[in-house]
Amino acid sequence: MSKLADRAEPVEVADGYRAGRTLPFRVELVRQLKRRRTMVMGGVLFALPVILLIAFQVGGDPGGNNNRVNLMDTATASGANFAAVNLFSAAGFLLVIPVALFCGDTVASEASWSSLRYLLAAPVPRARLLWSKLAVGLSLSLAALVLLPIVALVVGTAAYGWGPLQLPTGGTLPTGTAAQRLLIVVVYIMVSQLVTAALAFWLSTRTDAPLGAVGGAVFLTIIGSVLDEVTALGDWRHFLPAHWQYAWLDAVQPQLQWTDMIQGTSISVTYALVLFALAFRGFARKDVVS
Repeated sequence: MSKLADRAEPVEVADGYRAGRTLPFRVELVRQLKRRRTMVMGGVLFALPVILLIAFQVGGDPGGNNNRVNLMDTATASGANFAAVNLFSAAGFLLVIPVALFCGDTVASEASWSSLRYLLAAPVPRARLLWSKLAVGLSLSLAALVLLPIVALVVGTAAYGWGPLQLPTGGTLPTGTAAQRLLIVVVYIMVSQLVTAALAFWLSTRTDAPLGAVGGAVFLTIIGSVLDEVTALGDWRHFLPAHWQYAWLDAVQPQLQWTDMIQGTSISVTYALVLFALAFRGFARKDVVS
């Protein structure tokens, strides 16, 4: 064979083609916003504060039947308290669902529609496709986490008035400080949910069934929470992301404490980076036939 035959043939590229301009963030975001599951999830998050308000109106004072005081018992103190209680109620499970949905449905749905191979043939580089899908999934997840407290703050302020954040341990936080603390809470919850997002995204690159990716991420997240309740595991529980999911409660104390939130952040980010890396590595080698 000649030396020329051993050389790789040059790849012809169409004039004006730029890999970095394929599947832009704005286009993918609009596509995902128009999907029914996005609208349904937004409606659910919008309705939760209203449902809790009705429950408090029917049931009366949430702290009237016990002698101990916790965050839930301060729900009717002000709009800020109502927003904090909504986050407390939803952080354990409800907020897991939109994160798993937006990050787990994104790639697998394209495979289930048999459109994934056509996107790659456009041609959209595989890494570019994943980055665009991941960026939109995380953006929608953050939007879901922000939507809930904003709606709850509006609903709570209309029902209970605008006022300082009453702390379950006693004392209050001024409205400005309370707003900063709630922002810290939202950011920490988003960081703690990165593990669920990464699980869902990794599974989405491994299966053609969107429900399998979303359900698998939710299931594994629940398993982590169950394992955290097993006290026999001792210090091993500190390596579970679920162990730190409520570390944000330190932000609704008189003195802001960072220790647990820093540990929880380091655990969540570590797991997430590993899972995201596995998703990109696996998808780069995957034989896409759908």
